[in-house]
Amino acid sequence: MKVLVTGGAGFIGSHLVRLLQAEGEQVAVVDNFTTESLGDIFAAGHFDAVVHLAGQTTVHVSMADPELDGTQNVVGSIHVLEQARKYGVQRVIFASTAASYGDVPEDHLPIDEFEPLRPLSFYGLSKVTVEHYLDLYHKAYGLDYVVLRFANVYGERQGDGGEGGVISIFARRIAEGKDITIYGDGGQTRDFIYAGDIARGIDAALRTEHTNRAYNLSTQTETSLKELVAVLGKVAGKNITPNFAEARKGDIYQSLLANGRARRSLGWEPQTSLEEGLRRTYEHFLHK
Repeated sequence: MKVLVTGGAGFIGSHLVRLLQAEGEQVAVVDNFTTESLGDIFAAGHFDAVVHLAGQTTVHVSMADPELDGTQNVVGSIHVLEQARKYGVQRVIFASTAASYGDVPEDHLPIDEFEPLRPLSFYGLSKVTVEHYLDLYHKAYGLDYVVLRFANVYGERQGDGGEGGVISIFARRIAEGKDITIYGDGGQTRDFIYAGDIARGIDAALRTEHTNRAYNLSTQTETSLKELVAVLGKVAGKNITPNFAEARKGDIYQSLLANGRARRSLGWEPQTSLEEGLRRTYEHFLHK
């Protein structure tokens, strides 16, 4: 299989590319592309599938600059879909997000794929918009797709942005002996999933017969930021007392995704515990 990975030099992309190469797949990576260069890449590559990871990945950036977010996430994705359509790509895997669901009532947790999409941020809205484009490209042109709504991804090589970026920020600062700050009361919860498990989920989506639908990739485990700090302290062997600051606009309070559909139809399940994933992440920053 020949696979093009947009954003393949980034955090999740680096985990995915290593996995696909280990499996013997032919992988090409594109980052920071222009419309013209993207067309040249598709024309030369004759790809079977595209994994579209590239884009703006931070909620607070989207709230501060909706135009930037829309340009990178919506317009950029349309460019990818157009080239995929023109050059006969069979399947597009799209990296969507738990932020697509917005703030869901507690009695609706864990959130399954049938929950209405009501994003609270422009970032979440941009991802929902691209999901609609994918569905219409399939109906209009026969381009198959799989949408993967990631929970909060973390792991080695992550920058300080993105939805799981709180872990990379905390791990780096703890490794440097600096204090950390929680925005909000610390009771807000996330479903933290290790990047290696996400890479395996994408790999499963490339191979599944169950296309043209959305899947949550998650641990289906809810962890508060206070609990996260406690596990990080255990991994680091330190007693950590965080600072607290005002919550950021656009951030949801609770997030917990059901992963039953991915287990059933993709044959996938998470394999990395939070403690083990945090240990790998912390050691990466400790020895960086």
